[in-house]
Amino acid sequence: MNSRSAAPAATRRQALAALAALTAATAATTAGCSGSSGASPTSAVPVRPLSPRPAESFANTENALLLQILAHPDDDLYFMNPDAEHMLTAGVPVVCVYVTAGEAAGINREAGTPRPAADKAGYSAARHQGLRQAYAQLLGLDKFTRWRRSVLELSGGVTAETNVLGNGGRSVRLIFLNIAMLSAGNVRIPQLWNLPGILMRTLIAADSPVRTPSTYRHQTLVDVLAGIMDRYRPTVIHTLDPDPDFQVHDATHPRDNDQPGCSDHRDHTPVALFAWKAIAQWADDAAGREKRAPRFTVTSFRGYYNQRWPHNLPPAVVEQKARAVAAYGGSPQWNCGNVAGCGDYGQGGTRPLTNRKGWIRSTHYRYPSALPTPLTDPDGRLVAYGALGAQAVRWRETAPGSGRFGAPQGLGGGPLAPALTAVRDTRGRHVLIALRFSALDGQGGANTRELVALEQRTPGGPFRAWTGLGTPDSDPEHGRRVGCPAAVATPDGRVHLFVRTADKGLATRIRDANGAWGPWQRLDGGEIQDGLTVLLDRQARVHVVAAGRDTVHHWAQDQPDGPVALRPLADLPRPGEQPGAVPSPDGSIALVYRPPAGAVPYLHGGGTSVPLRHFESYGPVTAHALAASGGRQGPLLLLGRDLNGEVQVQYGTKPAAKPLRPTSRLVPVGTPTLLAGEGEQVRVVGMSPAAAPWIWRPRATSRA
Repeated sequence: MNSRSAAPAATRRQALAALAALTAATAATTAGCSGSSGASPTSAVPVRPLSPRPAESFANTENALLLQILAHPDDDLYFMNPDAEHMLTAGVPVVCVYVTAGEAAGINREAGTPRPAADKAGYSAARHQGLRQAYAQLLGLDKFTRWRRSVLELSGGVTAETNVLGNGGRSVRLIFLNIAMLSAGNVRIPQLWNLPGILMRTLIAADSPVRTPSTYRHQTLVDVLAGIMDRYRPTVIHTLDPDPDFQVHDATHPRDNDQPGCSDHRDHTPVALFAWKAIAQWADDAAGREKRAPRFTVTSFRGYYNQRWPHNLPPAVVEQKARAVAAYGGSPQWNCGNVAGCGDYGQGGTRPLTNRKGWIRSTHYRYPSALPTPLTDPDGRLVAYGALGAQAVRWRETAPGSGRFGAPQGLGGGPLAPALTAVRDTRGRHVLIALRFSALDGQGGANTRELVALEQRTPGGPFRAWTGLGTPDSDPEHGRRVGCPAAVATPDGRVHLFVRTADKGLATRIRDANGAWGPWQRLDGGEIQDGLTVLLDRQARVHVVAAGRDTVHHWAQDQPDGPVALRPLADLPRPGEQPGAVPSPDGSIALVYRPPAGAVPYLHGGGTSVPLRHFESYGPVTAHALAASGGRQGPLLLLGRDLNGEVQVQYGTKPAAKPLRPTSRLVPVGTPTLLAGEGEQVRVVGMSPAAAPWIWRPRATSRA
């Protein structure tokens, strides 16, 4: 070796040694849940403000498109289905971005076979082939249909492999950024998010059309993801969970693939954080450039959380998910035409259904709030509030009873998670409460969340400025785990706000009749899932119900002006999903929910449990007791999604009661909701994959 080559080699060795030392020195701060600052604030690099500019108008959208941002191949199949499959079936094009190469240790082994030699480039390519098999099958084609494969030029001079396949007007595009899960100096994606100055390199998969590796810095990945959003203009974005639950790992709860202290993989969390940072950047850049904000909504999905709580999908939906995962897993016996391998063999066959971790048996939203939230204006027009383009918006019915919404009005407040609730106080003013990403700096900077409120000055009038409400936890790492806001307005002029806390409990904050917010208060009770149901009974007392591990937890007031406190309900079976609740004539409440892994919901009340056999569904079931003449209680109304993901309602609980569905297919994004008036005046409001709200008026006497 001559001196001209020895000097650069020595320099490279010194750089790698320094990088390894930096990684080791920060191991203690990054070993926990990913996304913590990872360094002292003084080491943070300058970042642009995280505030998408308020929009006066939004871009017109003719066609829907779903963009999914994943850490690894198969994250979409395990955690984002069945939602993604239902959208694809409905004709929505899908673009999937896989940030890492997914190479792990490079071992692609079918159960019961000898351990092969490690081949990271080959394993990455085999996983890519597995995705092609799964999505070809979802498109209704043969698993081994050839895809069009090419190189995609992206921001910052990096390149990625892209694969495209279509069938009958439906299409899927796969984009493989292929950042190595383990880069030089033992650097991983959490460090790329947390630490200043980190570099990561891509791993070129076997047989990829990409020939030259790319280098990523923190901002490179943000720019690449924002650039992909700008190129394909999604109306729906799927991300992983940016703020996973804390999780004790012990003999009863083994850590398995989780990151230390949290219920998710160490790559899932920073990839979700990068996705949300890119969302805020794209929304701001596009609005500044085009003078109109991009029109999109976001759904974030929990990951290994699925292992820690009762399973919430019925067998038919699990089997639907399993077919796609089995195609992805493949087999070494398959003749797929890819020499590196025909899938991720460890996920092939029946393993996803027999794996004790059970990831395939649930799909959980990180932000399980209604989308959008409907109210009425003083003139009787329907109003819906939601998050669009990462900020709050209001849609108003074009005229009372028209059944059509006008253009969205931007209310700012962003970047917001898709977690927004709205109530009308006793003066008729609308009060909105949302969850905001108050900081997403990374690189040693802040990473915080806060609840924010917006209220009208007068009924139907303009809004005041946004007000910060903080979170129940002063520690930022705990504050990040705050749940979706749920609120109810009471006749005494107060607004009661409830959220799930980082320790999986319940906290409340109350706005008095004069508009002043009191302090956060924690309420006693056991661990609950997010997705709170809040209502008033016939005596105007507040009730809160939430799904726990073994039963439904309940808090209530003893008197309308009294404190909300834990009030356990006796003999309630284990819930599989967020319960619906309705007031009963005797002052109690009745609950509607499905058991774990069940399709049929049950009505629980008065010491009895009645199966609602015709209302097979998955996801939350909303229940509402219709009002009848003379103040009597009318029939029970149920709202949910059928096993194909379409909206359905049912009037009454009699055995002959059958669900009603719209004449045109409605596949909602997130959870639809309803607004019920006198008699059978019912309106269901939901969000379409085109990021536009819709109104459906089901009729009790005929099929809609």
